[in-house]
Amino acid sequence: MIYSSIEKSYTADSPTADRIFPGLLCKIQREKSMGKLKIETCGNIEGLYLIQPKVAEDARGYFVETYNYRDFKEAGLDMVFVQDNQSGSSKGVLRGLHYQKKHTQGKLVRVLHGEVYDVAVDIRKGSKTYGQWYGVTLSAEKKNMFYIPEGFAHGFYVLSDTAEFSYKCTDFYDPSSEAGIFWNDAAIGVKWPIPENETPLISEKDKLLPNFSEDIAL
Repeated sequence: MIYSSIEKSYTADSPTADRIFPGLLCKIQREKSMGKLKIETCGNIEGLYLIQPKVAEDARGYFVETYNYRDFKEAGLDMVFVQDNQSGSSKGVLRGLHYQKKHTQGKLVRVLHGEVYDVAVDIRKGSKTYGQWYGVTLSAEKKNMFYIPEGFAHGFYVLSDTAEFSYKCTDFYDPSSEAGIFWNDAAIGVKWPIPENETPLISEKDKLLPNFSEDIAL
């Protein structure tokens, strides 16, 4: 097991801004290599993890285990998944920010094709980082993954021409518990990498999501 830590402060314009939330001193990153996985914590927000699986490549192509319960458990990630979801989106689509009021879901997310900017917002009641966000670029080329535990709102923005997005969930989808936060809420201030003079493509339902407030705490 290898542990290392680097402390540094960043702004939203920093080269690593796709992996931080602004306005905080980020402790990037406690990193541990464990067997086939490399795992990083995400700044000051507890419970979020960036996961890089080991990829075997040769002249034929590549092979990667995207999920192995024993490896995840050995690395301290002992969650159990009960449902897998997959979506396809075109460039400029923004989905989120979504969560479930009941039957809250932890999510292990990754990109099968293309590239997205993925965001998690802490809405855990009593959390010291309540209302703070973390963003990371996920891509099929990198094969990186992002674990978002229960108590977070989640969304992503498509950077490539098309993207296929996959996520494993720790609880089942419950339509009666659907909830969300408006994607561009000023109080949260997510720095989406949307080009100037462009408007993201958002569903009519997501356009009607409420702004962030203390009342949404889970």
